Amino acid sequence: MHELNTERLTELAISLGAQIALALVALLIGLWLAGWISRRVDSRMEKLNVEITLRRFLRSLIGLGLKVMVVISVASMLGVATTSFIAVLGAAGLAVGLALQGSLSNFAGGVLLILFKPYKVGDYVEMQGISGSVVSIQLLNTVLRTPDNKVVFVPNGPVANGNITNYSAEDTRRVDMVFGISYGGDIDLAKTSLRELLQADARVLPEPAPLVVVGELADNSVNLTVRAWAATSDYWGVYFDMQEAVKKRFDAVGLEIPFPQRDVHLHTVSP
Repeated sequence: MHELNTERLTELAISLGAQIALALVALLIGLWLAGWISRRVDSRMEKLNVEITLRRFLRSLIGLGLKVMVVISVASMLGVATTSFIAVLGAAGLAVGLALQGSLSNFAGGVLLILFKPYKVGDYVEMQGISGSVVSIQLLNTVLRTPDNKVVFVPNGPVANGNITNYSAEDTRRVDMVFGISYGGDIDLAKTSLRELLQADARVLPEPAPLVVVGELADNSVNLTVRAWAATSDYWGVYFDMQEAVKKRFDAVGLEIPFPQRDVHLHTVSP
């Protein structure tokens, strides 16, 4: 009887040893494969010019997911019941997802923004009612610097689902301006003066040709609409300089820029 028990224990030890050895080999190979796959995915994303922050995150996420699968598979090989473990892991993932649904929404938005690239660092954009230059694109937020040098963190979730205006996407922009003259002023003289000022500014592009037309017969003035094209970087320079140049030219040629006026008549009533 003693010899029989010893023989069974020996067989059991050999069987368990072989099983453990096989599980160990499977674990090592599985971990190596997980690292190899994550590196291959990272290399592929690098060739596709995926943003480095997203690349690192996805590589870590893929590697972690594969390693968890390897550990579960090895545990199953050793006879460990993994069904309850997977159920607990799923429930924990659901609880974490519900607790972080806002952050996950921002993360998903960040992934979309990095992949589709509606803007890049350095662009001047408008999003969620905020305008500024893009400082960085993070997984959860886009960082903007406003013209008055404030730094604003805008959550990526609403940005990805909202309207984005990228003022730097094109090389040129149209500068729209309106200048009013009095009803007694010479329209042809005003249009000629405006065209001369536009031609004299080297930042105004010859093509498309600038447009100078009567845009509106307003209550107090005849409004001339001016549309000129300039390089995106010259937009505000052209706009502000034209305001000053037009005022000086109109004064020089005798054109009045009207402003709202009201005549008040006083009537004296005799007692």
